[in-house]
Amino acid sequence: MSVLAPGWTALFYLVAAVCFILALKGLSSPRTARRGNAIGAAGAAVAVVTVFLSARLENIPLILAAIAVGTALAVPVARRVQMTQMPQLVALFNGVGGGAAALVAVLELGHSADSWVRPAVVFTMLVGAVSFAGSAVTVGKLQELISTRPLLFPGMPAVMVLVLAGALTAGALVVLTGSAAWAGALLVLGLAAGLLLVLPVGGADVPIVISLLNAFTGLAVAASGIVLGNVLLLVAGTLVGASGTILTKVMASAMGRGVAGIMFGAFRGGSTAGSTALSDRPVRSSSAEDVAVQLGYAQRVVIVPGYGLAVAQGQHTVAELATALTARGVDVVFAIHPVAGRMPGHMNVLLAEANVPYESLRELEEVNPEFANTDIALVVGANDVVNPAAKSSPGSPIYGMPILEVVQAQQVVFLKRSMRPGFAGIENELLHDPKTTLLFGDAKDSLSKVLGAVKIL
Repeated sequence: MSVLAPGWTALFYLVAAVCFILALKGLSSPRTARRGNAIGAAGAAVAVVTVFLSARLENIPLILAAIAVGTALAVPVARRVQMTQMPQLVALFNGVGGGAAALVAVLELGHSADSWVRPAVVFTMLVGAVSFAGSAVTVGKLQELISTRPLLFPGMPAVMVLVLAGALTAGALVVLTGSAAWAGALLVLGLAAGLLLVLPVGGADVPIVISLLNAFTGLAVAASGIVLGNVLLLVAGTLVGASGTILTKVMASAMGRGVAGIMFGAFRGGSTAGSTALSDRPVRSSSAEDVAVQLGYAQRVVIVPGYGLAVAQGQHTVAELATALTARGVDVVFAIHPVAGRMPGHMNVLLAEANVPYESLRELEEVNPEFANTDIALVVGANDVVNPAAKSSPGSPIYGMPILEVVQAQQVVFLKRSMRPGFAGIENELLHDPKTTLLFGDAKDSLSKVLGAVKIL
């Protein structure tokens, strides 16, 4: 017996599903993202309360205990996570979701004798296990607990084929027999498949893999909705799977590559690899005061934010610099590359946190034609997204990726901590261009010095 009648449960599930759909619509634009996020959170709250009130009374103590444990683990972690670590947190949550779906399927296999449910059980177990293991690898790569370079070993493609064949065989046997032993084998093979799928991926491709695994988790959750006979899980999982798939394709297009090339490019030397090598080629460096003079007397400045800005937490300072330049009559906009940072929309969120007006943000297609009429392109912590090698070097791992055409500006100023290359691990020839000036140091510190010098011009 439960507190909520089945009719009310169905109605509240419908309300939650509508909230999830409206949330996705809201998240499609920076202007409505905050509202969309709030609607999604409200839908999730309705769903959780509905599940709680629909549960059998004897199960409520276990549910409360699970909520208490989850809260005790999640709240401290979420509070400590910095903006630059959000991709890791997203990947971690995504992996936990896939793992939870797989475990639910295992438990349901032991309690249900319905053979028609078993294909959904197998799908949930396999895809959930792949998502869990693959997400764990992405967290390790982004956190640099393991190498960001593609990790390969001799015969790896053949091993991947054997693991996949074994997983399909084990899944077929689970469907036919309902055997717990084969289900265990399927889980192990699914975990192995997740590891083998993501280990060969390197560098700048990792955020795209996170999006793909998010789609996997959504599909696993949708299948678990079939397993449990829960319509809300089916709807929510389908939404996540569909949106994750679309996002993966959009991000891959922004990189100028196909999803298959991203996932398996390392086997033919085409995946981004990451590097820690420092260039010793000469460059033209400058002081904060000189950069301030350049900016203060320019007519148009385009600021290109990147991951280095997020690491330095310099978003408020760069926003203040933009305001100071605007007050001097300088036309200032921000150029946003779709894969700048470590996750989709990273720069949009970062600048929104600093209250940069949405009208000041320009997407790649909109801003590129404007660089030719730009006096100074100020690149703050970005590298790969402005690297001309994407257009001029066919052997480059980022070749074909659309970039911000800062090379077309009259002058280019780079704020960099060092000559270390970007996440793709390749040198940027633009740094050695005669019209390029570098200001070395922490991005926030450099911006503060430039801002101080602009104010006294």
